[in-house]
Amino acid sequence: MFEFGRELKKLFAGERPRSGADGLTGGDSGLLELLDLKLLQQEAKAADIAAGRIGAQDKPHRRLEAAIVWREVARRSGDAVALRKAAATAETAAAAIDPAKRPDDWARARCEQGFCALLGAELFGDAGLNAAAQATFREARAAARGGVAAPLADVGLALVDARAEMATGDAQAAHAVAARFSVPIAALEAQSRRHASARPLAAEARLMRADLLCGWGARLKDEALLSIAAEDARIAASRLDSAYEPLTWARAEILRGQAVALRGEVTGDVDSVATGATVLAGSLDHLARDHSPLDWARTQIALAQALQALGEASADERAYEQAVTCYDRANLVLKDAQTVPLRGLAAGERAMCLARSAELTGDLAVLDAAEAALKTELITLQPRRDPATWAVVQLHLARLYEARLDITGKDRGERAAALTALEVALDVFGEMGLRSLTLVASEALDRLKAGPAQRRTAV
Repeated sequence: MFEFGRELKKLFAGERPRSGADGLTGGDSGLLELLDLKLLQQEAKAADIAAGRIGAQDKPHRRLEAAIVWREVARRSGDAVALRKAAATAETAAAAIDPAKRPDDWARARCEQGFCALLGAELFGDAGLNAAAQATFREARAAARGGVAAPLADVGLALVDARAEMATGDAQAAHAVAARFSVPIAALEAQSRRHASARPLAAEARLMRADLLCGWGARLKDEALLSIAAEDARIAASRLDSAYEPLTWARAEILRGQAVALRGEVTGDVDSVATGATVLAGSLDHLARDHSPLDWARTQIALAQALQALGEASADERAYEQAVTCYDRANLVLKDAQTVPLRGLAAGERAMCLARSAELTGDLAVLDAAEAALKTELITLQPRRDPATWAVVQLHLARLYEARLDITGKDRGERAAALTALEVALDVFGEMGLRSLTLVASEALDRLKAGPAQRRTAV
């Protein structure tokens, strides 16, 4: 899939940019997907230089182009510095535009600020950025007169509202939120027939909706929501050219595989889980780690979770071993991204794989390794900044203690430690309204309070 991109990079390496063109792409954002992360970082610096040149025409537009590149750098790498650079550059672009004379350009720059805030909330778990994004999108929507700014602002507002409702909303709320994406997606797709630059924006909007439905369906164990998410991702992929839009196409395939695997897990359909795992493994064949490290790590985690589900269905230790390998691969990227909540999630799920493997084999050394890894992760986490991830790791740690009790039949302080971990996790889940996690923690607490025989029956 990246053959065209490799040829393009050879061309870039062998020729100097054309006179009047800046960077490797000459300002064509459609070519950004063909650049690996290193070349993308070079492109972002070149865009900064172009925007700051004294004789540059339409400097606000040049700054907006630079902001878009910097946000993509942050999206692929999880680099907070790059994201701050993107947000500041977009703000500078908006400040240099008179909204009365160029309302759509001003609204587009404000939308870019909003999407920077949304990415920050996603990458670093800062919920306050969602509120900032909402205010920005509202201003952009009020000013927009045409072009892509209006539908982008609508997509941003729908995404903010969906994130706010996801923790407590039911399936009806999920369908209502999904419906809000339909009009702006249709508007972006209509514009893509006239302007090719709108096509990836339409695909991104569709994938945002699919990702929300996937998360909502996983929380509610709702087959219908997961089916809609898989279909949305499939449609997005079918409307992209994998040779010219390889990264967005790969993201669509990854999301489709994840939704299919989760649907199989919810329905107990092992074949569906296996199909999802196959799609995820296939997408990794087309996604190089140096092209988008964070997307690569997310795919490894999604594949690991599918393998975990296969392990639960078959009680096959090898599936857990393969899942642990995937988590270890993801950690090659996430070990340097300590502020990204995804790291804590991966660490916790890896520990769960090791716990199930230890239960199947009776190997306590595996439990020792998992417990040490989780305790190390707890030291690095910041509970005030990301309480949900911190509480999930506490939940997983309690599960390790419980597994040790079941394997050895002896209590050497594990029961008390597990009860403490579950109680603090329950406090966090309750305060945040995370009902599904609250239920999981409550059930674990009940098992620990019961006798060993009742606990084994409950498990």
